[in-house]
Amino acid sequence: MTDRDDADWGSTSLAPGWTPPNVNLKTDVPHSARVYDYILGGKDNFPADRAAAGDFTRSMPNLPTSMRANRNFMARMAHVVAAEHGIRQFLDIGTGLPTEPNLHEVVQKVAPDARIVYVDNDPIVLVHARALLTSTPEGRTAYLDADFTDPRSILKSEQLASTFDLDQPVAVSLIAILQFVPDDAIVQDVLDQLMAPLPAGSLLALSTVTADSAPEEIAAGVAAYGASGIPMVARDRSTVEGFFRGLEILDPGVVLVHRWHPDAEAAALADSQVYMYGAIARKP
Repeated sequence: MTDRDDADWGSTSLAPGWTPPNVNLKTDVPHSARVYDYILGGKDNFPADRAAAGDFTRSMPNLPTSMRANRNFMARMAHVVAAEHGIRQFLDIGTGLPTEPNLHEVVQKVAPDARIVYVDNDPIVLVHARALLTSTPEGRTAYLDADFTDPRSILKSEQLASTFDLDQPVAVSLIAILQFVPDDAIVQDVLDQLMAPLPAGSLLALSTVTADSAPEEIAAGVAAYGASGIPMVARDRSTVEGFFRGLEILDPGVVLVHRWHPDAEAAALADSQVYMYGAIARKP
């Protein structure tokens, strides 16, 4: 893709019926990133996404609250990782559509020289990433078209090699993506592959859907997502803890995302309003 292509595609919101040129994009089929964008008040979505969001929120009335709690968890996590753990390299897989604050904005406020590689496989996400996720002069952001389930394409990419010093720790961020990979064995294999080449002190941060806090709502929501063509799975705490095998889960462990180093807004939420577990872990 040329620089001119990137500039032509850039946009802060989608006009009605807009699609990126030269991309075969199914706008009549809901996409998880665009549904997320719509529920959080974004404009980068299509009628199919908005219709699906309506179905999902009827099944899970606290979905908007939970999504905001998850986004806020990402921001708190990124700040803690940069400020308290000193990480300066972030690999964010399943980036989704830009919703402020973005990960690089949080970490570069702490450390302007921080470097971030954003990874997604949705054309609209990549278009907006190139247009909007701009780095500080001291740091760097890069963008990679790749799929979570193909970790080799991520680890062997030119973007990763040219952006990171892989002798230094890396924070791998997987926020609200694992629920769309129903097979636990695939998730575990990918996580193992992603963390294997990274040096000691690297961190894995993730959040994913659980039914532990609201079983009936999540059961209905999983069914609604499936009916819209978006497979989704909810996992219990022990399963999520297992994904961190070989790593040291850091305080406060695997908890509902609003319970992870909460600020005042997070602390005010009831557990029944939040459908996501989150945690970070260190590679020894």
